[in-house]
Amino acid sequence: MPILSKGEHVWLDNTQGGEFDVPIGCVVKFSDTGQMQLVDDEKQEHWVSASNSDKIRAMHVTSENGVEDMIHLGDLNEAGILHNLLKRYNEESIYTFTGSILVAINPYQVFSIYGQEYIKRYQDKKIGDLPPHVFAIADNAYYFMKRGQRDQCIIISGESGAGKTESTKLILNFLAATSGQHSWIEQQIIQANPIMEAFGNAKTIRNDNSSRFGKYIDIHFTKAGVIEGAKIQQYLLEKSRIVGQAENERNYHIFYRMISGMSSKEKDRLFLKDAQHYHYLIQGNSLTCDGMDDSKEFALIKDAMKILTFSDEEQWSIWEQTAAVLHLGNIKFEEMEINNMPACRISNEDVVHTAAKLLQVNGTELIKSLTHRTTFAHGEVIVTPLSCAQALDVRDAFVKGIYGRVFIWIVNKINIVIYKEPPSRHETYLSIGVLDIFGFENFAVNSFEQLCINYTNENLQQFF
Repeated sequence: MPILSKGEHVWLDNTQGGEFDVPIGCVVKFSDTGQMQLVDDEKQEHWVSASNSDKIRAMHVTSENGVEDMIHLGDLNEAGILHNLLKRYNEESIYTFTGSILVAINPYQVFSIYGQEYIKRYQDKKIGDLPPHVFAIADNAYYFMKRGQRDQCIIISGESGAGKTESTKLILNFLAATSGQHSWIEQQIIQANPIMEAFGNAKTIRNDNSSRFGKYIDIHFTKAGVIEGAKIQQYLLEKSRIVGQAENERNYHIFYRMISGMSSKEKDRLFLKDAQHYHYLIQGNSLTCDGMDDSKEFALIKDAMKILTFSDEEQWSIWEQTAAVLHLGNIKFEEMEINNMPACRISNEDVVHTAAKLLQVNGTELIKSLTHRTTFAHGEVIVTPLSCAQALDVRDAFVKGIYGRVFIWIVNKINIVIYKEPPSRHETYLSIGVLDIFGFENFAVNSFEQLCINYTNENLQQFF
């Protein structure tokens, strides 16, 4: 058995062959020739006898107190990395470098390290000059863009709830402040976030504000480093969430915020009631989010839309179509037979007419479209009744299409406002791209969209 003194740091390998098992860091509390008492990183005590001494190995001195840049770790392996991150996290140091890569651990609390004082502190500094921080990454990209006159990209990846969306907003705030112009376009770029979060984020089991889509924000700069505009690309919106949610999850924020934040008069115009009256909002049995005021958030969304020049007519059109989605979800189908064929009818046609009014389409034609399939063959029109199961699928597909197109229209509208063409065909802007990829999740029932999301994340992790 190795002779160790009280207070020495060691690795204890108690792994059982599990996928995520790694040795754990320990401190020697008591030691003699026959046995040893260790206290691990999670404050658990372990007694190790002489016969099990092969489970203990020495810890490199760099792992004892933790390092700001994990390239300097002597124990550069999975156990050493996790131990270093945990040690720093317990000391409220949530950022750690691995060369030019920043590892951030979500503290699930507010730290006062993002104000103007910190923005100024990290401007024009090399990575390593100051403690690790998300601002250091943003400044590094900005510095190399200006110095080398080359486009840069920041990739933000991680599991759901890791803090990717918040990190994206912090990077945008830093770049807007560093640009130094404090212009209207900078404000508009920042205000795009609350709108896109409302329509593309939702409460999941692991995260109250989970991005259910991916976005790539390309921020355009002049050669002198002044922000001139931006362009947003969105992809893989999780449309399945619109029609169904897992237990303790919510649909997209906008539905709840619209119902909570609108005046009674506005809700009457949209024929809206409280959230518990809508099938698409109650499947997760979670209508509220702790620490989130849907009414106040809706006011912020409307303010952001004004800044991004959404007209009153455009805003109202969005609310009409969003409300129509909720009404369509309440349509009830009843089974019946027509000429010995399975068919269905809608038992609450008034709901369809309400949705049709909001969508500005003919209610009777909408009923027919939801309960019958029309095909064209050899110049003839064949109308076939749908079964209840088929009609439900048609309704849900229709709703996904409406919401998906509303989302695309909103992104396009934002791009029209924040994108600015170069002065001439011979001039181009410099850019810093920020990729905010949606988080890895593993639900009880995983959709095709989630498969795509997880596959994308796995490939990004290989890149790192």
